[in-house]
Amino acid sequence: MATKRCYYEVLQVSRDADDSTLKAAYSKIAWDNHPDRNPDDPDAEARFKEASEAYQVLRDPQKRQVYDRYGHEGLESRGASPHFDDLNSIFDLLGGVFGDLFGGGRRSRGPRQGRDLQLNLTVTLHEAFTGGPRTVTIPRQERCGTCSGNGMKPGVEPKKCRRCDGRGVLLQGQGYFRMQTACPACGGRGVDMSDPCPDCHGDGAVVREEAIELTVPPGIDDGVTLRVGGQGEPGETGAAPGDLYVVFQVERHELFARRDLDLHCEVPITVSQAALGGPLEVPTLAGEMRSVEVPRGSQSGDEVRLRGQGMPSLRGKQRGDLVVHLRVVTPRALTKRQEELYRELAELDESHVAPERKSWLDRLRAFFGGK
Repeated sequence: MATKRCYYEVLQVSRDADDSTLKAAYSKIAWDNHPDRNPDDPDAEARFKEASEAYQVLRDPQKRQVYDRYGHEGLESRGASPHFDDLNSIFDLLGGVFGDLFGGGRRSRGPRQGRDLQLNLTVTLHEAFTGGPRTVTIPRQERCGTCSGNGMKPGVEPKKCRRCDGRGVLLQGQGYFRMQTACPACGGRGVDMSDPCPDCHGDGAVVREEAIELTVPPGIDDGVTLRVGGQGEPGETGAAPGDLYVVFQVERHELFARRDLDLHCEVPITVSQAALGGPLEVPTLAGEMRSVEVPRGSQSGDEVRLRGQGMPSLRGKQRGDLVVHLRVVTPRALTKRQEELYRELAELDESHVAPERKSWLDRLRAFFGGK
């Protein structure tokens, strides 16, 4: 996923910029990059949307406070991150900015598709290994049934907003750089909102939670995004709903660590097991014990592989390996018999020097001048 740029960098303003500075900066960038003025530049629309997103956040005191403290992740975790599905979304949210400059504002594209939603879903490493069904709760914004979406208290006769004379927008600026902004008195609706709907508080929409069942694909990894078609917010009448984008996060496991498709596990062995080698029972993420062969003379940090016991691939039938990291454990408390045996072994080590130890002793003598 692409990393978002700093909103202050996008608008080319300082972090202490006031409302007028933000508006002026946004006006210039939006004017220069408006798609109607740049039909041959495919990147202009992206820059226009990026500036609109930045302005939408920074002009809102609450969103700006969250962004200044926690950044983009803070906005997303609080559901305050702006989402623009198309250019109509920008014109709606900003109250038809530049409508008078570009021939009447909002483009006529028919019923608008519902907004996409994003869900951050945490799964265990075992769930990522096996895959399977998972029930999640999705909050969706839907039309208020009490007021039928108009935001007015039932039975109240709508009246024209006095401040904007029912237009829903106010014209600001002079000369060439005139801007339309949403009327603060009516929120761009063009009607008096002094007696709003008690259920949606004048928004015309309410949040409903719905439980849906997803399928976690085997092999899913951190940061992988799954698109679930039609599970976003409902569209306007005659339009399709948006989609749901599920971003996966995989929890750490107490025994296994994942690196690409391989699983890694550290297993302790005794000194005698390391010296003599032999079969060793190790756990797998599938919940089974498998036997591996420890080579004679193994050292701490040596690896033994179990082929095909790692993570499944999201594409195809390929599987990683289980990499067993051997850790030789020296006993801290010995029985009397163990101590006798270790002392006997120590005497043998002095009289029968292993080739590796002899080589090290030879280098040591050379360092001290042969003494």
